[in-house]
Amino acid sequence: MKYCSECAHPVNIEVPEGDNRQRAVCSHCGTIHYVNPRIIAGTLPVFNDQILLCKRAIEPRKGYWTLPAGFMEQGETLEQGAARETLEEAGIDIQCGPMLSAISVPHISQVHIFFLANMQSAEHAQHTSESLEVKLFAVDDIPWEEIAFPTVKKTLKFYLKDLPSQDFQTRVLDIQIDERLTL
Repeated sequence: MKYCSECAHPVNIEVPEGDNRQRAVCSHCGTIHYVNPRIIAGTLPVFNDQILLCKRAIEPRKGYWTLPAGFMEQGETLEQGAARETLEEAGIDIQCGPMLSAISVPHISQVHIFFLANMQSAEHAQHTSESLEVKLFAVDDIPWEEIAFPTVKKTLKFYLKDLPSQDFQTRVLDIQIDERLTL
C-alpha cells in the first residue's frame, strides 16, 4: 500500500503508538491500515461412501482436484460461506455438519476451514464456471497426486482416519512453508 484509501495521501510503514508491529499509517489523516488474514470456507461433501471433489477451472492450481471452498464474503458466517462456495463450485445445496479442520497457512495469510457436508442425493453439477469437472470419488479412487492444496489433502486424510468410527474430530493446525512441499 502506497496511498491511504481514506484520503489518498501517502502512507508510511511504521509501528503505531501502542502497537507491536509495522502497519501502513497515513501521513495526513493518521488512519492505520490493518491487513488481516483471509478466511477460506469450504466443505467435504459426501454421499454414502463417496467424496465429492472439484477440478479447478481457475488459478492457482487450475486442473487439480480440490474440495469446494473459497474466500468468505462480508456479512457471511463460516457456514454460509462454505455452503455458498459449495453451491458455486459443485452445484449442490448443502447444510454444514461438524467442522473437520481449521488450518492456518501463515506464509500466505490465510486460514482454511472445512465442514463435513452430507449430500442428500448423488446429484451435482458436471462442471461450473469455477470447476472444470465435479465428481464423486470412491475412497480408493481419490486422485492423491492431483490434489490442489495441502489443506485439502490434510482434511481428506483426517476425514478418512475418523470414518471407521464415525467420530469426526475437529483438527486445528498450521501448515508451514517447508511442510507444504513434502505433503
